[in-house]
Amino acid sequence: MGWLGLDDTDSLKEGCTTYSFHLLLESLPPSVTVLSPRLVRLWPFAQHRTRGNAAVAVELHVGDEGELLEYLQRFWEEHLLPAKGRISPSKHDARVQSPADPGMVWFSNEQPAEDFYTMAVQSEVQLDEVPEADHSWGGQGRIGATAAVAWRQKKCTWEAIAWREPKRHGQNERDVCEQSLAMIDLMTSTFLSRDPRKGTGLVSPRGPCPVLFGVRARDASSALEAGNQLLAAELTEFAVGLRVFVTNQATDDHLSHSQNGTVAHVRILNRGNTVITTESGKWLAFAESGSVKKLAQWLQPGDVIEGYGLSPEFGVLHLEKLRVVSAHPNQHRPMCDECSVRMKSMGKGQGCRCPQCKQRTEDTWESVTRNPPYDSWVQPPLDARRHLARPLEWMDSTDLS
Repeated sequence: MGWLGLDDTDSLKEGCTTYSFHLLLESLPPSVTVLSPRLVRLWPFAQHRTRGNAAVAVELHVGDEGELLEYLQRFWEEHLLPAKGRISPSKHDARVQSPADPGMVWFSNEQPAEDFYTMAVQSEVQLDEVPEADHSWGGQGRIGATAAVAWRQKKCTWEAIAWREPKRHGQNERDVCEQSLAMIDLMTSTFLSRDPRKGTGLVSPRGPCPVLFGVRARDASSALEAGNQLLAAELTEFAVGLRVFVTNQATDDHLSHSQNGTVAHVRILNRGNTVITTESGKWLAFAESGSVKKLAQWLQPGDVIEGYGLSPEFGVLHLEKLRVVSAHPNQHRPMCDECSVRMKSMGKGQGCRCPQCKQRTEDTWESVTRNPPYDSWVQPPLDARRHLARPLEWMDSTDLS
């Protein structure tokens, strides 16, 4: 028995770590038994990430370890090492793209400590922090490969991934049957298959990579059923393979705890991006975040809020979930009993006066309750969530504590 991990074989223009792994697993020596492969999303702000920031791993039952290691060495030299140095800058992403730097690891008897997975999904990890494998190949990819091996699957979902013919790699368009996808979306165990607001599918990437589609579900059998149903549809193009991965997607493993804060200032930027200033720093609600952005824009100084999100730098929180703990009431001057007109202050310590009848009162305020536009937590729409984000519908009070 042993654990094999792989990462960082792709660029924005070509390649896909899941496809490389599929080819590797397809040609393993006959003495090797493959258990459920895993796809593990990691820290979204990792400096050397290429695309998707997902690593893969699998537990293998091995009859002849020497034979396996010889195969892995050949596969590495022929199929994985040539990917080193690939880079394809994105026209739609301001971040600097890092060249692909594939990494592969083999742990003969046991997984590395679970703490390493937690560290890699919640923070930046350096290569010198990676636990030593029994055998390893390559560079930066060893970080994700080792983290994928270290994951313990305490919470998990499943994804059936299909890949296109090599002649279709490099093309952005994909033929996936929309009618079958609509039926799959009605299955109780599938999720993130279609965007109900736009009536469009969410299973296919938009770039030139080998993936045809990835159908997500809450159990393995549903993922396999949905994947096969989509492949069998007449309007879905031919695929060279389908494989079901167990994943950490929709688990919130990237979030450690919520933060509380009192609103000091709210600033709305271009496109509706919103900055909430609190005593613990700036909380950002992006234009694409839907209800999160709308709630952020409703806030006023004095409101107490709670949020979940990631901090790419100290004092900055990128919001993924938000709720109002308490709304600070609005303060108004009293109404004139005679004229039903709101009184105005005459100056500090001079009381209030009706602007019409000139009746005067003491310097007082009336509190007016503010009701938030949402009763509880809000989250971004389907197409704006992170792969790791756990839907609010799946959560109970213990998840949001």
